[in-house]
Amino acid sequence: MKPTFEKDAVQAAAEARLQSAISKLVCKKNVLNFGKNEVIFSQGDPADALFHIQEGRVKLSVVSAGGKEATLSVLGAKDLFGLGCLSCQRRRLGTATTLEPSELIRIDRDNWVKALREQPELFEAVLAHLSNRNIELQKDLCAQIFDHSEKRLARVLLKLTQFGGEHPEPVVIPKISHDTLASMVGTTRSRITYFMNRFRERGFIDTKRGVMVHPSRLSAALQDE
Repeated sequence: MKPTFEKDAVQAAAEARLQSAISKLVCKKNVLNFGKNEVIFSQGDPADALFHIQEGRVKLSVVSAGGKEATLSVLGAKDLFGLGCLSCQRRRLGTATTLEPSELIRIDRDNWVKALREQPELFEAVLAHLSNRNIELQKDLCAQIFDHSEKRLARVLLKLTQFGGEHPEPVVIPKISHDTLASMVGTTRSRITYFMNRFRERGFIDTKRGVMVHPSRLSAALQDE
C-alpha cells in the first residue's frame, strides 16, 4: 500500500474552525513567546488557563511521587493543552515545556468558558478537536499494548514530523533526548539507542545534522509489517 500524507478532510476542517474561533479571542497581552526548553507551567501550579500553540512544539510530562518522570505527549501547532482547567481540576497535573522556540495563545479559564457559551461555532470546533484527540489517544493506547517497542518508536518519530502539516519529504525533528523518547515509547534508553541505530542503517533517519526522519520510508516499513 502506498503511504499517504493527506490529512483527513474532516479533521482539517475542524482545525480550521477552531483556529478561526480562537483568533477572535486573541489580543496582544495573551500572545506569549517562549524560547527553547522554557517551562510554560509546572506540575502543581494553579490551573487557571489553557493554551493554543501557534508555532513550535511543547512537551507534556508528569513526575510520580517517587520522582520518576514520564513524557505524556509532544504537541505541535494548532494543538490545545491545559484543558483540565475546564473541569474540577484546580492544580496542574503535569508540566508543559517547550522543545523549540514557540508562540502560544493563553486564554483565561473564565474567558474561555464565556466564549464557549456565547459562540456555538467555538463549542463545536472544540468538541471536534477533543474527539480527534481522544481517537489519537486510543490509537496510542492500542499501540502501547499490542506493538513492540521498535514499532512504537517508529510511530513516535512519524508523529514528530507531522506537526503543522504532514510531510512526504524528509523532516528535521526537534532535538529530543533518548531518555525522553524512552519515556514516550515505554522502554529503556539503551533500547532506543539500539533502534535509532537500526533506523539509521536502514535509511529511515539521518543523524548527520540533528535527526532527519524520512516519513515515506518509515511509514512504508510500518505498513509492510
